[in-house]
Amino acid sequence: MRVIDGPELERLTPYPALIAALRARLAEKLASPQRLILDPTGQGDALLLMPAWRERGLMVVKLVTVYPRNAEAGRPALDASVTVFDQRDGRLRAILDGVVLTVRRTAAASGLGAALLARPDCRTLLVIGTGALAPALARAHLAAQPNLARVLVWGRTPAKAEALAAGLRADGVTASAAPDLDAAIAEADTVVAATTARQPIIRADAVRPGTHLSLVGAFTPAMAEAEPALMPRARLFADDRASILLKGGEVAQAIAGGLITESSIEADLAELVRSGPPARGRDDITVFKSVGFAALDLIAAELALQEDA
Repeated sequence: MRVIDGPELERLTPYPALIAALRARLAEKLASPQRLILDPTGQGDALLLMPAWRERGLMVVKLVTVYPRNAEAGRPALDASVTVFDQRDGRLRAILDGVVLTVRRTAAASGLGAALLARPDCRTLLVIGTGALAPALARAHLAAQPNLARVLVWGRTPAKAEALAAGLRADGVTASAAPDLDAAIAEADTVVAATTARQPIIRADAVRPGTHLSLVGAFTPAMAEAEPALMPRARLFADDRASILLKGGEVAQAIAGGLITESSIEADLAELVRSGPPARGRDDITVFKSVGFAALDLIAAELALQEDA
């Protein structure tokens, strides 16, 4: 059995290769049941079980714990591991760092969504949020959208936004912190948001025609990063249709409010890679809504283990 820690997993899953693997392998037949969520303490904590497998290939189960009260004791609220089995005989093959794998596959899926949906001449990327996902999202989008020339970063804490921008500049990226969110949205061609916002921070009126948005952070129906009123103005796509309809933040709210219907989701990521990028008008606003699903973990594990599909 192999154990792959975070640094090794980063080395084995560079974003260009991971994005290419998602694009190739999501088109294939994979089993990815809906996640199981349990409360092991009865106090609002969570244990998530996320399985996926390929027939005659690998089978993964990601185990995620979310204990919000850990922050009071200075401990991380989230931890995760990915256990990899052989689907044919149940043999344990590997254990992977689940936190790093989740960050990387989430960022790569967002980047792939932009490669398929954003205008090819996008020049400015806006990253909203300064958490663990933010630098990964910036780097994945830079890998997926080769014409991007600069990155703006906005966060509720300006010092954190500047620190993220400085980290990108150290890698040779033209990056700066954005003091005003509405102004930054108006400048950006691609907007990616990964926050814990429970109230919308992206105003519908601030989004100009032709913008592509990737909304990553709102993963329950009670959360929202963008105003639900944006959804009827946009062409809407999902990472996984069933997951978004169940818990996709502003999308679920827009459906509940009668602003859009379930059929407003034009395609999910697997459908997009099978059919290719949809025809788009230059002024189309595209929204890629993501909450994550276990097939992404499976494909990332396959890449890390150099497993042929």
